[in-house]
Amino acid sequence: QVQLVESGGGLVQAGGSLRLSCAASGSIFSINAMGWYRQAPGKQRELVAVIRSGASTNYADSVKGRFTISRDNAKNTVYLQMNSLTPEDTAVYYCNAEVATRVWSKYMDYWGKGTLVTVAS
Repeated sequence: QVQLVESGGGLVQAGGSLRLSCAASGSIFSINAMGWYRQAPGKQRELVAVIRSGASTNYADSVKGRFTISRDNAKNTVYLQMNSLTPEDTAVYYCNAEVATRVWSKYMDYWGKGTLVTVAS
């Protein structure tokens, strides 16, 4: 019903930048929060950043001041601008969205398949 497709991952040198994008499509009535999570090898998935429908944002302490989350509601797309990347940022980055598929329906969580970000030292 709802698909999230991430793009923009890749290999970058430490200190570099990447911009991730995630486009939601399908049976969408409304999107509440959209966010980015990441999972490094051997670690649990963690929240990186979230942006709500009112544009308020929250960031993990480890990325504050380096990453910026934004969204284009007209395109149902969320972005993550990542600057000053370090090897510790290496992970698979997953997009998440809280989506209502119909009027009066509950918001449900949807996930993308992930995009790999590798930061070389």
